[in-house]
Amino acid sequence: MVRTIIQTENMSFTYPDGTSALHNINIEINEGERVAIVGSNGAGKSTLFAHFNGINKPTSGLIKIDGEPAVYEKKELLQIRQKVGIVFQNPDDQLFAPTVVEDVAFGPMNLGLSDDEVDERVEEALKLVGMSGLEKRAPHHLSGGQKKRVAIAGILAMRPEIMVLDEPTTGLDPKGVDQVMEILYMLNSEDMSIIIASHDVEMVTQFADKIFVLHDGEIIGQGTPEEIFNDPETLKKAHLRPPKSAELLHLLNNNGFPCDIKLTVEEASHEILHTLGAESYHRLLHLVKNKLQHDLLHVLGDEKYHEMLHVLERNQKYVHQSRAQPLLNIENTSNK
Repeated sequence: MVRTIIQTENMSFTYPDGTSALHNINIEINEGERVAIVGSNGAGKSTLFAHFNGINKPTSGLIKIDGEPAVYEKKELLQIRQKVGIVFQNPDDQLFAPTVVEDVAFGPMNLGLSDDEVDERVEEALKLVGMSGLEKRAPHHLSGGQKKRVAIAGILAMRPEIMVLDEPTTGLDPKGVDQVMEILYMLNSEDMSIIIASHDVEMVTQFADKIFVLHDGEIIGQGTPEEIFNDPETLKKAHLRPPKSAELLHLLNNNGFPCDIKLTVEEASHEILHTLGAESYHRLLHLVKNKLQHDLLHVLGDEKYHEMLHVLERNQKYVHQSRAQPLLNIENTSNK
């Protein structure tokens, strides 16, 4: 049976100054899902996230955490924040202690755990994010990517069931992005639910199982990446653009090359080769200079060529899934 871990019912929120930020939000997030909240700046993503662990209290409606309505008393809020961990967009808003180890230990210490238990959790969390060995480093001396990973470690040390990340890859170089995404895939493979907000539609299409589109404080669309990014009206209303691969395939469609719209580069390249068909197969032969490889492609023939494309497609999906393997090769390198 599917377990709903976060559910909102007609939830609205207005700031004390009268600014209306959220309107009748109705969403369900299930255990183990990878969820993305997308929308332009000012759509209300950060405000919504602040409701997930009790930072904000709805003005009307309600939010349920693991099936129970949120209660805004100290003891109950502590329980919610153990269950739901939030990583802010800017790690400098989250890191404040003199050293990395003290920062990561702050949450577990406030749970009243023994020193041994705190030490064990800190060691485990830093190892998971590839930051072992930098325990004594001052957080403000770290690179942007390292700060992000320490912020994640601080939440992991609380051992939450749900991880919420606001723009997890903002400000990171490609290597830093890969490192953070590997962490999220790994955590999700261990049944942790991951919720992100991001402007990076290329990353969202590869990562998310479910997408909610937020615009002016309202949910105007929800569904799979394929459903959302093949809905031009919703994208236009939310001021979002589809992934570049989808834009390319739309362009080909409009120029007489009928093809299905795909969202990732790997899927798009496969679809283009299928659309071009046998002609592209023979062009491929001319590009292969190695005689043995050329002869093997000739033996395969057109039909086997298309079978090969399907094998490549399945392999690419497997590669994305395999990113959830333990992080044995993350180095403490600078990600500026």
